[in-house]
Amino acid sequence: MKYLKLTLVLMLSTSFVFAAEPIKPSAQSDNLPAALKALIDDDTAEVLRRINDLTPYQVPDLRLKQDTVYANTPVDYEPFGKIKPYKEHFLKQMEYTGPGRAIPEPGPELKTVKVGFIGPITSTVSVATGGKSHEEVLGVKMLQGAKLALEQGNAKGGYYRRNIPFELVVANDNGLWGSSGNTIINMAYKDNVWAILGTIDGANSHIAIRVALKAEVVMLNSGDTDPTFIETNIPWTMRCIGDDRQMGYLLMDYLIRDKKYKRIGIIRASNRYGRFGVRELNDSARRLQNPMKIEMAYKVGIDDFSLQLERMKEANLDAVIHWGDATESALILNQMRKMGMNQPYFTSDRSVSTEFTRLAGANAEGVISGFPWNPDHKDAKYDEFRKAFRERYDEEPETYAAHGYDGMNMLIWAIQVAGLNRAKVRDVLAYRTKPWPGVTHDIPFNAALDDLGEVYLAKFEGGSWKYYSRADLNIPGGYIPTRDRVNRLTGQIDPVKVEQGTELK
Repeated sequence: MKYLKLTLVLMLSTSFVFAAEPIKPSAQSDNLPAALKALIDDDTAEVLRRINDLTPYQVPDLRLKQDTVYANTPVDYEPFGKIKPYKEHFLKQMEYTGPGRAIPEPGPELKTVKVGFIGPITSTVSVATGGKSHEEVLGVKMLQGAKLALEQGNAKGGYYRRNIPFELVVANDNGLWGSSGNTIINMAYKDNVWAILGTIDGANSHIAIRVALKAEVVMLNSGDTDPTFIETNIPWTMRCIGDDRQMGYLLMDYLIRDKKYKRIGIIRASNRYGRFGVRELNDSARRLQNPMKIEMAYKVGIDDFSLQLERMKEANLDAVIHWGDATESALILNQMRKMGMNQPYFTSDRSVSTEFTRLAGANAEGVISGFPWNPDHKDAKYDEFRKAFRERYDEEPETYAAHGYDGMNMLIWAIQVAGLNRAKVRDVLAYRTKPWPGVTHDIPFNAALDDLGEVYLAKFEGGSWKYYSRADLNIPGGYIPTRDRVNRLTGQIDPVKVEQGTELK
């Protein structure tokens, strides 16, 4: 495949490498239902033209996303400092070159179009989760959002090409090693789903997507914020929620650049969520020459954190960061305050919940969390979703419900547009040029197919959570295209007049 050389546009973090044949708007087929035509923009129509009618030995001539920087990483948060690495990963989109696009659609015997869901919805006990599972409250909400999206899809006519309904195939992610892989196998080969939404636990997600790679079925994640989830570079994997990397960068910008805290400590859960969630915090602080003074871990499920907190108290900290579930977050905060530890308290996004505020009580005032979106944003789509969710479940939606709703709608759109072919379902998502207009926010995919939408800081004040963007906080965006960065990536001179060494305030 031959590619044209693009001029690097520095004011954007993502560009495209176009195929030798320029992409032009394509006329939509007159044979398609009107409701389906409305879902296909010109760019998607061109992708479909390039992936339809291929033989098993042909690879489509498609554009690949090419990023100039990974995940909007600030210049001084990047590894290797000023040294040019031999290779930088995740900047160029992974390509699927297999024969799947030539697989014919099933015959008229098909009665429903199945979509898979895997998430923690039933309590279990396993070694993988460190004992009793603890993420069911999150998984149930994600399932509710996914169900609502599918029910609305059926109310609009189901699968337009055949006038048959969508069917949700639900499986519990029980935390047993290997169980997630078995679930994906069953969904792919027994249930014959066309795509899968899930899951939340980082370790299980990693297992599931490797099996999805072998089974060649799309797995869209709406609940796992582990930064390494997308770094597997599996072309069948994508995510529609901001991750701990993005939220970590914003937290570090706020704590170190804005508030000038020098002595910061971490207390975290001793599971994958806690361990991987704080990696970017540690790395970013160290690269800003302000390393964390102490990091303490605790076993999930305990209710006495005196050992960890006594050592943190001795460290004379300016601020404390917790990374774990909402219950432990509130218990730790309450115990800190009883011990006379009055430092500002920062947490992961799981603390933005009614469980945290109920347990923390008055101590919740002033707590700040990273958060992947702004639930207070004004948007007609979100208002309609909230209304429908309240009518369906008699409660307000939260973040896992909203992201599950967005993820399922993305899969339904892809199946409607691409037809009943897993590789084509993957293609229309992977090569989508416009951000997905979700209820959580516009969802743009970077080259690694990760959600690169804006993240926020949530602060509990006056009895409710308030959400602040970088602009609200007067913290400039993390990506600054300095001459050093461009030289390191391309060897070319930066045409934008930005002084080398520019720093964020």
